[in-house]
Amino acid sequence: MGELDGRVVVITGAARGQGEQEARLFRAEGARVVVTDVLDDQGQALAKEIGARYVHLDVGSEDGWRAAVTAAKEAYGRIDGLVNNAGILRFNALVDTPLDEFMQVVQVNQVGCFLGIKTVAPELAEGGTIVNTASYTALTGMPAVGTYAATKHAVLGLTRVAALELAARRIRVNAICPGAIDTPMSNPARLDPDADPEELNRALDELYRKLVPLGRVGRPEEVARLALFLTSDASSYITGQPFVIDGGWLAGVGY
Repeated sequence: MGELDGRVVVITGAARGQGEQEARLFRAEGARVVVTDVLDDQGQALAKEIGARYVHLDVGSEDGWRAAVTAAKEAYGRIDGLVNNAGILRFNALVDTPLDEFMQVVQVNQVGCFLGIKTVAPELAEGGTIVNTASYTALTGMPAVGTYAATKHAVLGLTRVAALELAARRIRVNAICPGAIDTPMSNPARLDPDADPEELNRALDELYRKLVPLGRVGRPEEVARLALFLTSDASSYITGQPFVIDGGWLAGVGY
């Protein structure tokens, strides 16, 4: 018996990184998974490999969300859960950030999360779940990622409001707040087909050894396990909460 046997879960940004690992884990735990992304080749390959359904979805498009919900219901008859994982990151000082860049990040990270809740929540079965991917920068500041941090603060606000509004239907809404996680978004070297994965692991762990109390970068598989917990009945009395997974980075000032 899997933790998610029989549940139908839509995961955004699932072609790679955290979303890919969530799709793999959820499928292994018995869920029927709808993999969504704009990276069609990777998303389709993953869906074929794990026995899932792939749907192209630009999370900033309301029409795209409607089409994705229709496809999920046509494939599986209902929707029980949503993981709003899709997101983008841009590095820039606030005063140097062009408005177009700011709005691009807002459209994916903030609007995408809003549209996911708005479109999927009415379709969720009673007792459904929504897991929004925020960030540890939803709880603190960090130079050079001001736009990203602003959108992730907004995701946390959306999570809390949605949790209150949907509680009467026993729909739980929570947020995961990852710190430094080794994904292509935060580590573009992962996109180099000639890169040595083991060497990348060693380099990143060394980089974060002094920054993170646990002494290493996080793995997307670890974030997936937290998303699984918040989607499963193991978290049945938890809603409206942020869950930080950062190796202790926000715990306080080290030596």
